[in-house]
Amino acid sequence: MKHCLVVDESRVIRNVVCHLLGEMKFYAEEAVESRSALDACRAQMPDAVLVNLANAGGMELVRTLRRDTGKQPVIIVTMTEHDADNIAQAAHAGADEYMLKPFDRDGLKQAFAHVGLM
Repeated sequence: MKHCLVVDESRVIRNVVCHLLGEMKFYAEEAVESRSALDACRAQMPDAVLVNLANAGGMELVRTLRRDTGKQPVIIVTMTEHDADNIAQAAHAGADEYMLKPFDRDGLKQAFAHVGLM
Protein backbone atom coordinates (compact mmCIF):
# COMPACT_ATOMS: atom_id res chain seq x y z
CA MET A 1 0.00 0.00 0.00
CA LYS A 2 1.36 3.41 -0.98
CA HIS A 3 1.77 6.02 1.78
CA CYS A 4 0.92 9.72 1.42
CA LEU A 5 1.46 12.52 3.91
CA VAL A 6 -1.14 15.30 3.62
CA VAL A 7 0.12 18.68 4.90
CA ASP A 8 -2.55 21.34 5.28
CA GLU A 9 -3.60 23.69 8.08
CA SER A 10 -7.28 22.95 7.42
CA ARG A 11 -8.60 19.93 9.30
CA VAL A 12 -11.50 19.71 6.85
CA ILE A 13 -9.17 19.60 3.83
CA ARG A 14 -6.96 16.99 5.50
CA ASN A 15 -10.00 14.83 6.33
CA VAL A 16 -11.44 15.04 2.81
CA VAL A 17 -8.11 14.37 1.09
CA CYS A 18 -7.30 11.47 3.42
CA HIS A 19 -10.73 9.97 2.71
CA LEU A 20 -10.15 10.27 -1.06
CA LEU A 21 -6.69 8.76 -0.72
CA GLY A 22 -8.15 5.87 1.25
CA GLU A 23 -10.57 5.22 -1.60
CA MET A 24 -7.54 5.20 -3.91
CA LYS A 25 -5.94 2.50 -1.68
CA PHE A 26 -3.34 4.79 -0.10
CA TYR A 27 -2.40 4.89 3.54
CA ALA A 28 -2.87 8.57 4.40
CA GLU A 29 -1.17 10.40 7.24
CA GLU A 30 -1.77 14.02 8.28
CA ALA A 31 0.39 16.94 9.36
CA VAL A 32 -0.76 20.46 10.18
CA GLU A 33 2.48 22.28 9.43
CA SER A 34 5.93 21.78 7.96
CA ARG A 35 7.75 20.95 11.22
CA SER A 36 5.46 18.04 12.06
CA ALA A 37 5.56 16.98 8.37
CA LEU A 38 9.37 16.78 8.48
CA ASP A 39 9.21 14.78 11.70
CA ALA A 40 6.72 12.37 10.10
CA CYS A 41 8.93 12.00 7.02
CA ARG A 42 11.98 11.30 9.14
CA ALA A 43 10.06 8.66 11.12
CA GLN A 44 8.73 6.91 7.99
CA MET A 45 9.32 8.34 4.51
CA PRO A 46 6.07 8.37 2.53
CA ASP A 47 5.80 7.66 -1.18
CA ALA A 48 4.21 11.09 -1.65
CA VAL A 49 3.73 14.36 0.19
CA LEU A 50 0.75 16.54 -0.72
CA VAL A 51 1.54 19.97 0.70
CA ASN A 52 -0.45 23.20 0.66
CA LEU A 53 1.91 26.00 -0.35
CA ALA A 54 -0.17 28.49 1.63
CA ASN A 55 0.89 26.71 4.83
CA ALA A 56 3.48 28.52 6.84
CA GLY A 57 6.69 26.95 5.66
CA GLY A 58 5.13 25.04 2.74
CA MET A 59 7.76 26.10 0.21
CA GLU A 60 10.53 25.55 2.74
CA LEU A 61 9.19 22.04 3.38
CA VAL A 62 9.55 21.27 -0.33
CA ARG A 63 13.13 22.63 -0.35
CA THR A 64 14.11 20.75 2.80
CA LEU A 65 12.70 17.44 1.60
CA ARG A 66 14.55 17.72 -1.69
CA ARG A 67 17.78 18.77 -0.03
CA ASP A 68 17.61 16.01 2.60
CA THR A 69 16.08 13.14 0.63
CA GLY A 70 16.82 13.70 -3.05
CA LYS A 71 14.13 12.32 -5.35
CA GLN A 72 11.96 10.67 -2.68
CA PRO A 73 9.20 11.32 -1.85
CA VAL A 74 7.12 12.57 -4.76
CA ILE A 75 5.96 16.08 -3.84
CA ILE A 76 2.65 17.47 -5.06
CA VAL A 77 1.86 21.04 -4.03
CA THR A 78 -1.61 22.49 -3.78
CA MET A 79 -2.57 26.12 -4.17
CA THR A 80 -5.76 28.16 -4.36
CA GLU A 81 -4.96 30.19 -7.45
CA HIS A 82 -3.05 29.69 -10.65
CA ASP A 83 0.00 31.84 -10.05
CA ALA A 84 2.77 31.18 -12.58
CA ASP A 85 5.45 32.58 -10.23
CA ASN A 86 4.40 30.27 -7.36
CA ILE A 87 4.25 27.29 -9.70
CA ALA A 88 7.73 28.08 -11.03
CA GLN A 89 9.12 28.57 -7.52
CA ALA A 90 7.59 25.27 -6.38
CA ALA A 91 9.06 23.44 -9.37
CA HIS A 92 12.46 25.04 -8.77
CA ALA A 93 12.26 24.02 -5.09
CA GLY A 94 11.67 20.42 -6.17
CA ALA A 95 7.91 19.87 -6.46
CA ASP A 96 6.95 17.19 -8.96
CA GLU A 97 3.39 18.35 -9.65
CA TYR A 98 0.87 20.97 -8.58
CA MET A 99 -2.89 20.99 -8.14
CA LEU A 100 -5.34 23.84 -7.84
CA LYS A 101 -7.88 23.84 -5.03
CA PRO A 102 -10.61 22.83 -4.96
CA PHE A 103 -9.98 19.45 -6.52
CA ASP A 104 -11.96 16.24 -6.58
CA ARG A 105 -11.18 12.53 -6.67
CA ASP A 106 -10.56 12.61 -10.43
CA GLY A 107 -8.14 15.52 -10.14
CA LEU A 108 -6.29 13.77 -7.33
CA LYS A 109 -6.09 10.54 -9.34
CA GLN A 110 -4.86 12.45 -12.39
CA ALA A 111 -2.08 14.17 -10.41
CA PHE A 112 -0.98 10.92 -8.82
CA ALA A 113 -1.04 9.15 -12.20
CA HIS A 114 1.05 11.97 -13.70
CA VAL A 115 3.80 11.34 -11.15
CA GLY A 116 3.61 7.55 -11.56
CA LEU A 117 1.82 6.62 -8.34
CA MET A 118 -1.35 5.22 -9.92
